[in-house]
Amino acid sequence: MYQIQTPRKNIFRPTALAAACSAVLLGGFAATPTFAGDNITEALTGGKATMDMRVRYEGVTQDNTLDDATALTVRTRLGYKTGDFMNISGFLEMSNVTSLTADEDYNSKMNGNTGYSVIADPTNTILNRAYLDYTGIADTTLRYGQQRIIYDNARFIGNVGWRQTEQTYTAFRVTNKSLSDTTFDYAYLSNRYKITTAPENISAHLLNASYSGLGVGKLTGYAYLLDFPDAAASSSKTLGVRFKGATKGDIKFVYTAEYANQSEYKDGSQGDKAYMRLIGGVGMSGITVSVGYEVLGSDNGAYGFSTPLATLHGQNGWADQFLATPANGLVDTTLKVAGKLAGVKLVGVYHNYTADEGSADYGTELDLLAVKKFGKNYSVGLKYASYTADTWKVDTDKVWLWGGLKF
Repeated sequence: MYQIQTPRKNIFRPTALAAACSAVLLGGFAATPTFAGDNITEALTGGKATMDMRVRYEGVTQDNTLDDATALTVRTRLGYKTGDFMNISGFLEMSNVTSLTADEDYNSKMNGNTGYSVIADPTNTILNRAYLDYTGIADTTLRYGQQRIIYDNARFIGNVGWRQTEQTYTAFRVTNKSLSDTTFDYAYLSNRYKITTAPENISAHLLNASYSGLGVGKLTGYAYLLDFPDAAASSSKTLGVRFKGATKGDIKFVYTAEYANQSEYKDGSQGDKAYMRLIGGVGMSGITVSVGYEVLGSDNGAYGFSTPLATLHGQNGWADQFLATPANGLVDTTLKVAGKLAGVKLVGVYHNYTADEGSADYGTELDLLAVKKFGKNYSVGLKYASYTADTWKVDTDKVWLWGGLKF
């Protein structure tokens, strides 16, 4: 029913993380410590266990020669966060994805079933997260190890959390909140663990700084320098600024404005491209209606603006037809309606896709979502995406039904 995914299982050999653990466990700090636990045993045994389980059905139908795909899988994550010892704590989490059917009637990108449409949920048992935190500096957290990193709306940096196996990174991360209403976040990435493949060598510097003291929204500036040694041509530098906010009152206006420029970095050779996103909407009586306009630019039709570390599923349609930006770029115009009815979260989004370079019409998409939470720990959801193709890809319909528990 499942297989061990060895490339991600033994990711921490006796290297820097092991050395750091040894220093902590053996009392590498000679000074009298300040910590929550009275001793290391209390810190190790007085922590908190975590569990995150999701059972999901997914069906995919495409207007091509591939067979329709169906998958019924369960994702289970078990974790443990220690207490503090000398301002240091640790977290360890295992993840398992198992198919609940005898046959896998889908292409997971790892099971060899290439005659079916893709449902990128391979069965596996992996080490999902393993890191150490140090909080001995005022208003600062230092983290090292395999971890989840999400910035803003995951447009540029995310964990691909929609899939049963998430994307994680080996990283050293510093988060500082010493200035009022201000967060500085820096991370250096040395590995990326994709949802379906072996670890990818990467050398990336991520800087994200935000200020929320304006009273009308949050202002964020960012710089993402991505060096891919094994795919040098795609290395890039992205510099951008984002502002998102909402007014107060019975009638609320919501707004987002974002701009970024992407250029070549290190041995990159994919030119200069621009990114822009504008969202405006109004909310009242628990219902919000908004219009969005997003442009992923093109380098004269040669390369499209790329976001290789993003959570792409949540960006340009849930049918996942734009996981890679077309060479002529992408303009995504959206109309979104969101609200609640009888405690059920309801979302509907209509997308119209065109090229940024030239006049190609890529098609349209309708996305629908209903999610109901029961208390703090349980949830069920139903989701549907229907992409109607024009000059890009083929007609695609997807449906999901899931239930989850988390504590």
